[in-house]
Amino acid sequence: LKVLHDGVDVNFFTPQPQAKLIIPSLNLDLSQGEEIVTYVARGMEPYRGFPQFMETVAILQSRRPNCHFVIVGEDRVAYGKTLPDGQTYKQLMLEKLSLDLSRIHFTGLLPYSQYLQVLQASSVHIYLTRPFVLSWSMLEAMATGCVIVASDTPPVREIINNGENGLLVDFFSPDKIADKVIEVLENPDYKQTLGMTAREKIVTSYNLPQLLQEHLQWLLE
Repeated sequence: LKVLHDGVDVNFFTPQPQAKLIIPSLNLDLSQGEEIVTYVARGMEPYRGFPQFMETVAILQSRRPNCHFVIVGEDRVAYGKTLPDGQTYKQLMLEKLSLDLSRIHFTGLLPYSQYLQVLQASSVHIYLTRPFVLSWSMLEAMATGCVIVASDTPPVREIINNGENGLLVDFFSPDKIADKVIEVLENPDYKQTLGMTAREKIVTSYNLPQLLQEHLQWLLE
């Protein structure tokens, strides 16, 4: 048995220093936003820590008055169970929490070009998952040079070394997640270092052309 990842296109997912997030089709213009926290998942669900993320948003809104939040994904459950009354987790969290919706931007699914824009403009990217299949989006965010604040769960620990190429935190602690996000926002040099080492990890170990050659070689053997 041999394990080879699909690979990440590191020539597409590249950092863009000083990138500004403007998507006219969504009437989204955060060109003046200096703090943009991003979150990406196919669905908004507990497996990917959506409830904990939204609780983190509420905490950060009270502590970072100029911070915006961009959430990419559909209002559905891709993994796990739906709520019994037909309510979505997005609806549940919006009802449960007191939020400034003017600073929260739900984009729905995006074409890759716009998805890349979100990652390139990200100040901090939050990735949460229970012990489950790791999302391609985390690797793509790392390749783009995002600073990842992620859940300290087994699939994430395969890729992220805490304090070296990302920051790991308790999945069930929105307070601690918020603390890590603020730590990054308040330390630009640390932010730059984490972003560079995150990209290096993907370029070194998950580079698409390199892995394709390994796939072909494996078949030839």
